[in-house]
Amino acid sequence: MLLPGAVLFCCDYNAVRSPLAEAALKARHGRRIFVQSAGVRSGMEIDGFMIAVAAEIGLDIAGHLSRNFDEMEQWGDDIGAYDQIIALSPAAQRKALEYTHDIHVDVAYWPTLDPTGLGEQREEKLAAYRQTRDQIVARIDATFPSP
Repeated sequence: MLLPGAVLFCCDYNAVRSPLAEAALKARHGRRIFVQSAGVRSGMEIDGFMIAVAAEIGLDIAGHLSRNFDEMEQWGDDIGAYDQIIALSPAAQRKALEYTHDIHVDVAYWPTLDPTGLGEQREEKLAAYRQTRDQIVARIDATFPSP
């Protein structure tokens, strides 16, 4: 299978799902694929529950700095340079389609559980985050198989 050269994951705030996806794909493919992530909106720090469940599988996302599409462009990142944008939420899919309406970038939508409002107790919350983590990792492994 031919791997894309550059992939952008996106979700609502770049604080839960997309940072995990970015880290998982980087862990599996290293420098073979340029990987970034972004959100539709900004203003949230990386989610502590996602940091915890990512660490359980050897991914360190604690230092991730959340950013949105506009900030990416302000910092010199060209959305049109990505081969594929993978949206993990409906809002991210809409934003990705807006950004790519006049450029050729493949936009995929992976419906992914938003764990942020699930569970009352810590273990219930962690279980929801693990479900999201495992959903993302399984999709990455199926879509971007390791050589």
